[in-house]
Amino acid sequence: MNDIQPSGLHTRGLTTLRRAATSQQVTADRLGALADLPGFWEGTGFSLIARPDYSGRSENGIFLQLNLLHETIEFTSIGSPVFNRGSEQGDIAIYGVTYLHRVTDGTNGGALHIEPGMWLNIPATTAPKADASIARLGTIPHGNAFCTVGFVQHAEFDKVPDIPPANTIPFVIGGEPPASGSRNPYPQYDLAIPSSFRTSPVPPGVTQAMIDDPNQVLRDTLNHQVFEQGQTLKQITRLITSTAGGIANIPFITTNANTLDLDSVFAIETVVDNLGNEFMQLQYSQTGLLNFKGKSFPHVTVGTLIKAF
Repeated sequence: MNDIQPSGLHTRGLTTLRRAATSQQVTADRLGALADLPGFWEGTGFSLIARPDYSGRSENGIFLQLNLLHETIEFTSIGSPVFNRGSEQGDIAIYGVTYLHRVTDGTNGGALHIEPGMWLNIPATTAPKADASIARLGTIPHGNAFCTVGFVQHAEFDKVPDIPPANTIPFVIGGEPPASGSRNPYPQYDLAIPSSFRTSPVPPGVTQAMIDDPNQVLRDTLNHQVFEQGQTLKQITRLITSTAGGIANIPFITTNANTLDLDSVFAIETVVDNLGNEFMQLQYSQTGLLNFKGKSFPHVTVGTLIKAF
């Protein structure tokens, strides 16, 4: 149920005049778990993607691209409610933030990714019967538009949290990802095997452990902060979404590297440094599956960003 209704200002007269925004504090309250997102975030990350190679020279038809990342994300509050009109229940009001995510190569500064989108805070509903939820919507200039839906986890820690591994091993479309620790049969993923179909030279600092499990980058960052720099990870809010809402792709993508699945975890972390100063940190891990040549190839991206000025 939602008890927020359009104000008289919204509905007075035959035409809507405008949607007035409320105070920053009220807006933050209505954003719920998204309240700490608005602002400018900047940091670094790592990306692994097996992309199709049409040259005919790659024996297995892929090129493994590895990039260190420089990233920025700017979130802006949507100042007024967005009303979804109900036919099977009363209207609901949604609050959210817009964002623009820019990614460049951390080694040479080349453009890699740009993604405008929104995060939404959705109240519980009766039709369909569902608990309160969150959603992440985004568009990517390859020709993808996604809507992922999920939930929120809050946790407090006195040590670093466990972060599960991210699979990078290709698997049969529609099948289950291999168990953690399974052997990857594609030689491009093994740095001990020379390959013309892998980023060369391998970016400095990229290790076999990162290729086997990119989430190791996130663990290394937290371990360095906590155990070497004496910082404290005080609180975490995780935004966990998957593609229950679906992905739409342009026909070229559908035919050549169809993408139908995207899972992500964005962790908003409160960190206290060894001088007692508190700051906000955003760590994320996401996996999209590119389907071609009968296999699903995980495209894994991870990042750690600090809320800046």
